[in-house]
Amino acid sequence: MAGKGRQPGSGFVKVQKNRAYFSRFQVKFRRRREGKTDYRQRKRLCAQDKNKYQAPKYRLVVRFTNTKVICQVAYALIDGDRILSQATSSELPRYGLQVGLKNYAAAYCTGLLCARRLLQKLGLDDVYEGNTEVDGQIVSTEYDKKKYFVDEVDEDKRPFRCFLDVGCKATTTGCRIFGALKGAADGGLDIPHSSKRFPGYDREAKEYDADMHKERIFGGHVGEYMEYLDEEDNQKYKEHFRLYIENEVEADGLEEMYEGVHEKIREDPSPAPKKEFTDIKKEFKRKAKLTLDERKARVQAKKDAKIAELEADDE
Repeated sequence: MAGKGRQPGSGFVKVQKNRAYFSRFQVKFRRRREGKTDYRQRKRLCAQDKNKYQAPKYRLVVRFTNTKVICQVAYALIDGDRILSQATSSELPRYGLQVGLKNYAAAYCTGLLCARRLLQKLGLDDVYEGNTEVDGQIVSTEYDKKKYFVDEVDEDKRPFRCFLDVGCKATTTGCRIFGALKGAADGGLDIPHSSKRFPGYDREAKEYDADMHKERIFGGHVGEYMEYLDEEDNQKYKEHFRLYIENEVEADGLEEMYEGVHEKIREDPSPAPKKEFTDIKKEFKRKAKLTLDERKARVQAKKDAKIAELEADDE
């Protein structure tokens, strides 16, 4: 019987995915199959009203690798995305942070660096300084019947608004992505957000503990684990926090260290100058290509040499 199959112990079962189904099957986009892009989310982050007249939606793109945090402010064009500003946690050693370049505190520093760098590029760094006193609270202002997530709104220059792009990352409460979001918001960017995904939010009681979030921003959770391991398992402490010990970073000095990093980022968020490789010595020099006449002469010389060799053998 067409379109049906026989299974033991049961009657006839209709085959749902038959030849007609597969002839009409359309595969998903490549980046969706690879798990890299959520196109449903991306469309809503990029699509702008047509009456905005080519005013693109800007996105704060936050990604994590095995070794660092990457923050970018990007916007979409038909031929691909354009990056306005970028910062990575591998730049943080310039500001005094040598270790722990992918934890929550490092994500906050990277978001702060990206925000201050962007505002410096646009000439808004003096107008919107952001939250200089890190307390974990959410800052917002009502202006002209709109809500802005900055301290004050300038009449001539509105704050730079962008939206958080988390990619395919799960947005669980306390995730490091929201550390980068908080850093960018404290840096002066206007990013719509709430406290529901920050560390310190109690879902059942619907209350937000800003002090717990502040402790996470300054690496308090790392300091507690350092002290715990040092007391319980000193050998594991030496292995796990080897780089901290080499750089003489102690649990008591983490908050002071991160405060210094925040201050240095605000003083000079500009990227490091690129290295100029002027002293490179080229030992290998590519030979010039032979002309047509030179190639013909070389072939003729080989022929003459071979003919002379054969004549010598005959004699």
